[in-house]
Amino acid sequence: MNDFDSAAIAGVLCLAAGVLVPLLISRIPEPEPKDEPVEADSGAPPAEPVAPEDPKERYADIATLPGLAWKSALASGVAAALIGLSLGWDWSLLVILPLVPISVALAVVDWRTRLLPTKVVAPSYVLTIAMVLVVFAITHDLDDLTRAGLGWLVAGGLFFVLWFIYPPWMGYGDVRLAGVLGIALGHLGWGPLVFGVWCGFLLGGIGGSLLALLRIVERKAYPFGPFMLIGALVGILAGDAILGSR
Repeated sequence: MNDFDSAAIAGVLCLAAGVLVPLLISRIPEPEPKDEPVEADSGAPPAEPVAPEDPKERYADIATLPGLAWKSALASGVAAALIGLSLGWDWSLLVILPLVPISVALAVVDWRTRLLPTKVVAPSYVLTIAMVLVVFAITHDLDDLTRAGLGWLVAGGLFFVLWFIYPPWMGYGDVRLAGVLGIALGHLGWGPLVFGVWCGFLLGGIGGSLLALLRIVERKAYPFGPFMLIGALVGILAGDAILGSR
């Protein structure tokens, strides 16, 4: 089977899975409302009222956006076809392809809510680790398994440090997502891992600046997840060619 066959099969599979993205989004539970703090009556003058934040768009409403199903299917199919063409008919597709429609759903949700729901990211961890172990059971390639673990430490650790140093710059959902991407990219090789993470930061910095310049988002409040995911895709497609193979 040649690379074009793997691209076609991967594209068709994820095209079909991408149709289910609205269903996945509709099943995400809404976050619990934050309790308002109760102030003691100390006799002090009341503080100036703070303008309330715009309410978060409900996941159920996002799921009903016109054309979301076919757009998600198209995005999933194209991304998967490119991945299949790049990787060929390789066992690593078992690790990467299941994340494609999930990534599309996360990108849509983060773009509209600036949230990466744990109810989606956490199962993605389980799925990715399970697929890495399945591939290891088939190939017995200890290097791939080791790099997957190191990828989690490198990407997840880097984002955790950045979040710890300056939390307003990114949400903890970005840290969780970085761990998932680190496992998947690390399993492929150091080139995809390093280049994918670097592209995520580069695209996030440039894209965020452009969005702020165009007044589409606030300078310090734009979704970083979509840029991380696009960067990961670029890392898969070009990481080995630019930084070398495993």
